[in-house]
Amino acid sequence: MTESERTEIESLLQYSFKDESKLDLALTHSSSKSPDGVCNERQEFLGDAILGMVISEQLYRQFPDYDEGDLTRIKSVVVSRPVLAMSLKEIGLDAYIRVGRGLGQRKLPRSVLANVFEAIICAIYEDSGLEEARKFILGSLKNQIHSVIQDEHEKNYKSILQQYTQKEMASTPTYKVVSQKGPDHSKQFQVVAVIGGREYISGWGRSKKEAEQRAAEQTLLILGEEAGGQTTAAASEA
Repeated sequence: MTESERTEIESLLQYSFKDESKLDLALTHSSSKSPDGVCNERQEFLGDAILGMVISEQLYRQFPDYDEGDLTRIKSVVVSRPVLAMSLKEIGLDAYIRVGRGLGQRKLPRSVLANVFEAIICAIYEDSGLEEARKFILGSLKNQIHSVIQDEHEKNYKSILQQYTQKEMASTPTYKVVSQKGPDHSKQFQVVAVIGGREYISGWGRSKKEAEQRAAEQTLLILGEEAGGQTTAAASEA
């Protein structure tokens, strides 16, 4: 990494490293690792744990009236691969990731971008401790947390999915009722999310709105499992 590159990256991160080797390692994907096996996989492991703890604590303290299920659902979206990948690109770090020749010729998978985000968390933690890592996490994901909790009583997965697909897939999700059951006073609806003409996984709810939220939530999980631009078997079968 050149001095110029380091300066640019630190400007994007709004953090200056004492030990630039930690930053260098965080940006090294396993496909380009050296013969001694040096890459960001170990940093990714610890960064994932730090991310989970910081977001969990933030939600726990910010929303004392939310139960465990509410907090878990919000966290699952905020720390999902699509959100982390989108956040890394918003920062502008995707251009500095070192990958092997096989990956270098095409758009980087979201999984790679998300992993680098987690590795950066670890690098900052190792360089300066938890408070600096916390500052980076909450600063980078502030808008994502706000988007998920903008409705105090409803986890707005539809909003997150729309934001993600418009930016990454140039498409806006629509929703289609595929089934309904029960008497008129207690109906349940099954709704499927449709993106770019493709139907993803469906969700059930006591109203169409609730079913759409559940469909969006499940679709986000599927998108988060995508790697290398290829959908998972689960997505293909949905």
